[in-house]
Amino acid sequence: MPYQYPLKLSFKLISMGPQIYVRDSGGREALFIHQKAFKLKEDVAVYADSSRNHELYRIKADRIIDFSARYHFTDSTSGMSLGAVKREGMRSIFKASYNIFGEGEQITHHIKEDNAWVRVMDALFADIPIIGMFSGYVFNPTYTVYQAGSETPILHVKKLPAFFESVFELSKVGEPASEAEETRLILAVMMMTLLERMRG
Repeated sequence: MPYQYPLKLSFKLISMGPQIYVRDSGGREALFIHQKAFKLKEDVAVYADSSRNHELYRIKADRIIDFSARYHFTDSTSGMSLGAVKREGMRSIFKASYNIFGEGEQITHHIKEDNAWVRVMDALFADIPIIGMFSGYVFNPTYTVYQAGSETPILHVKKLPAFFESVFELSKVGEPASEAEETRLILAVMMMTLLERMRG
């Protein structure tokens, strides 16, 4: 389906399991994400909207909670595999880095954090009494989705300044090769924000 960029991903503050409202440039709901609580293997359902009447996609980890787990995307109607995303292990300790896979084992894209020092400054700032509670407003990470090999940017993600919540903005800076590829990249970004949401 065509998306009207930029998309805003807003985390619901209090819920049983993380929830993300995805709204397009006109403020309309484009997707709704719900991560099931109390699961040893992370299980994320992606719906057409917050009514949860129409599940579109499912994202599941391939192992019990693990830093290097691979998260597989499937079409909820057909059961077809749409690809996967995986954090790059040790490389992500200082600077977030993820590989996006196509339907097989081939890496098609990368997600890379633009400036790792934002993480360092946020950690230092957060330790200051009282003032530290404003770190999420001052220090906000950004990420870029690149085409593998050519390093051509396709999508850009930035965390917006906000108190007591997480809001990410997803912008298109290049053209995905197909609608299926665009869907895969958006699912990868959504999973990445779930994993990185406590930062910035």
